[in-house]
Amino acid sequence: MEPSLPTPMMQGALLLLEELARQGRRIVTAESCTGGLLAGALTQPAGASEFVAGGFVTYSNAMKMRLLDVPSILLDLRGAVSSEVAAAMADGAVAVAPDADVAISVTGIAGPGGGSAEKPVGLVWFAVAIKQRQTRTVSVVFSGNRDSIRQQAVIYAQTLVLDALHAG
Repeated sequence: MEPSLPTPMMQGALLLLEELARQGRRIVTAESCTGGLLAGALTQPAGASEFVAGGFVTYSNAMKMRLLDVPSILLDLRGAVSSEVAAAMADGAVAVAPDADVAISVTGIAGPGGGSAEKPVGLVWFAVAIKQRQTRTVSVVFSGNRDSIRQQAVIYAQTLVLDALHAG
């Protein structure tokens, strides 16, 4: 049996873990629509525990408020799929995790239902929080089915953190 090639998610995880190691940093994830898939990808390689502090799967608004201290007013005014909530999730994760200095959050609409004209299926907001830096947010509208959207979001999140770490 031939060895399997690393998936794009695994390749992204390996690159991100290498950069975290190079910079002596640890990451924490705050996930909604990806449901822990990002943390799963990051913790798949051996030795990941040196650079991954953990993750939060905050699928419900109540969990976002309780675990990540996302203000209810943001959820009421902007909705869970928004720049403001993505930023609050990342800021909350890095504040709560005692040994992480980098956080990535992912919140979106993976489908097949739940979309609207304003927030279509495939819309995902991301935020990267690095201690002593301004939190950055970005949104992308992915296409495909639910699994594809979630996988694309994980790969994009990994790339986003790498870019933020390289930006210094």
